[in-house]
Amino acid sequence: MKKIIIIIIILGFFQTSCDKDFLSITPETNLATATFFKTETDFQQAVNATYVPLRTIMNDRGYLLGEMHSDNTYYARNILFGATEAQEDIADFSLPTSVGQNGVIISPNTHVLNQYRQDFFIIARANQVLSQIDKVEFDAARKTNMKGQVQLLRAFAYFELLRYYGTAPLHLTPVTVREEAALPLATTDQLYTQIIADATAAVANLLPKSKQEAGRVTSGTARMLLADVYMTQKKWAEAEKVLKEIVDSNEYALMPEYAQAFSDNTANKNNKESVFEVQFLEGSAGFNGTFIYNFLPRPMSVEELKTITGTSNPQPLTGEGNNTPTPDVIASYQEGDKRKDASIAYIKISGSLRENKEYPYIKKFAKIHAQHNNTGTNWHIYRYGEVLISLAEVLNEQGKTADAAIYLNQIRKRAGLADATQTGQAELRNQIAIDRRSELAFENKRWFDIVRTGKFVEIISAYGARIKANPLAYYYPAGSTLRSNSFSNITKYYPLPADESSLNPNF
Repeated sequence: MKKIIIIIIILGFFQTSCDKDFLSITPETNLATATFFKTETDFQQAVNATYVPLRTIMNDRGYLLGEMHSDNTYYARNILFGATEAQEDIADFSLPTSVGQNGVIISPNTHVLNQYRQDFFIIARANQVLSQIDKVEFDAARKTNMKGQVQLLRAFAYFELLRYYGTAPLHLTPVTVREEAALPLATTDQLYTQIIADATAAVANLLPKSKQEAGRVTSGTARMLLADVYMTQKKWAEAEKVLKEIVDSNEYALMPEYAQAFSDNTANKNNKESVFEVQFLEGSAGFNGTFIYNFLPRPMSVEELKTITGTSNPQPLTGEGNNTPTPDVIASYQEGDKRKDASIAYIKISGSLRENKEYPYIKKFAKIHAQHNNTGTNWHIYRYGEVLISLAEVLNEQGKTADAAIYLNQIRKRAGLADATQTGQAELRNQIAIDRRSELAFENKRWFDIVRTGKFVEIISAYGARIKANPLAYYYPAGSTLRSNSFSNITKYYPLPADESSLNPNF
């Protein structure tokens, strides 16, 4: 067995353009369900295909919707390039909206649309596997593991849709005719019920990390997703149960140093802290990532870029930078917290129009690699560090403050910080929130966290006011400022995509 499996290798007919209707019927020139699902190998390829949209989500979408749509990161405004409104509308809480066919709020924003479609690619592929797999005889244990993988991936995709949009059509079987695509929007309770059912089934069907092929979801991944769901629902006791099962499994541990938790370009992948990470591979096969380039401030010269990437063929970066750490998140780190220097670095950009040409960038994902705009660094969806900080939170919310501090202090010790000394629930709650932000910074968690704790309006309103009062501190050149509609549309959920509304009369 190779040291890792790249789970993103798929047959070409499973790759669907994001410019098409997400539930389009397979073209006649492609293989069809009736002729394809005949062997175990067919199902393995189909399972692998179900993972594929995760790469697009984590490389191109997650940081926009989860980090830039919060007070953790912002864009580095480059007035020479002009506006990039689709990204800026997300970061500035100024998404254009209208009322859809059935009174539902919709938006033409391309990132809102593509996130929605990528999640439904996962769902559609999972439904295909689940509808056919019991019709074909092959090894029962391997079949069960395959079912568990697509059940968990479908649960993950619906959980994303629920947290981003608050609703979505609930598809549990393949769409065979176009009329079946236009289902009504499900209620929040219906989505939660299905997500929990899928994830619970996946816990039973999946292998533990020590027995699963590296890069695939495991029973630990399924438990962590369940914990995430229960925390969002404020079901603290249920979350405690599954989180303790992860801890008690002894399948995971913190890496000795925080920076070691994150994969290098070719090494340190799927390490002992990894609960689930999306696989990337540098090279020409098409499995590479580009997200560190998406994050860097601009314009950047070849010489400046090479100090970060180390490539032999660096090329200048133009346009507008995204996902730049804000002064807010930088100031949120506690004195002596080693996570700060592991997560954030600085670079001087000679071509910047700002008087202070220094910009922060996300260091934790900036790994040396060989080829320009082509990296193999994996992306964590869940880490054991999140397991521990989550367990601290759910225990504290149940009044088990002393027990909560035990798990919080494991995180703090690795960060080089003294043990938390708070003994009151409210005081420890605040400390856990501070450490959670530092532990998970830039991992697309911040928006979800401030929404589920009910603080997003308060936090984002104050954050927007600070940017308006001092745009220079938020990477605007002198004399430039925010658009007039910035921070005018602070809502719990993203609007549903307008293009999909035109296909579905239910919204």
